[in-house]
Amino acid sequence: MTERTGANTLITKEILSKAISCTQYREMIDKLLAENKTTGTDHSEAMVEYTRMNMQRMRRVEKTTVLQDEMVQKMLSLQTPMVWVILTEAWCGDAAQNIPAIVKVADASPVVEVKLLLRDENPEIMDAYLTNGGRSIPKLIALHADTLQVLGTWGPRPATAQELVLEAKQKDTPFQEMAEKLHGWYAKDRSNTLQQEFTRLVSDWGMLVAPEEQLVERCS
Repeated sequence: MTERTGANTLITKEILSKAISCTQYREMIDKLLAENKTTGTDHSEAMVEYTRMNMQRMRRVEKTTVLQDEMVQKMLSLQTPMVWVILTEAWCGDAAQNIPAIVKVADASPVVEVKLLLRDENPEIMDAYLTNGGRSIPKLIALHADTLQVLGTWGPRPATAQELVLEAKQKDTPFQEMAEKLHGWYAKDRSNTLQQEFTRLVSDWGMLVAPEEQLVERCS
């Protein structure tokens, strides 16, 4: 979903200054796991184990994601400076499957930066970007880096994966069975569907700039 809402009154410069990079996110999770903890307040054995699996998933996604030529060219041609703010938590499987690929996409452009915020520490921001009424993550909010204008959003997962989840919920499929199908899909897809979606979205987001900025770009 892409939206244009003008200046963002929720994600301020102050909030961005407290956001972390993906590297800092990984370091934070490693430190928590060493203490048998995860992000948030639920440090149960199950949640910690999800987090351990997610670290493995993140490493695998980093190794298996190969950027498509079209994706690389789109990012290299991008002129609008952006900050992609991602709401996440360490125990979230979808976050682990998507964030490394998103970071790799962003790294292909010199004008895009990725910043991460923990969902449960930022409820007001999360509640402004719900998915079907739920606090689904990861949720990416694309901002103009200078004005913090909201250019659009993405998440919590590629459309094909989202359809798989919605179908499983309609059929009351047990969570474990649904999770196995979902992560099996991620493994086979290797972030290709995500890239296809971002190739289109980046074009849309790059066009959603203030009229006066468009004029400057045309005259430069």
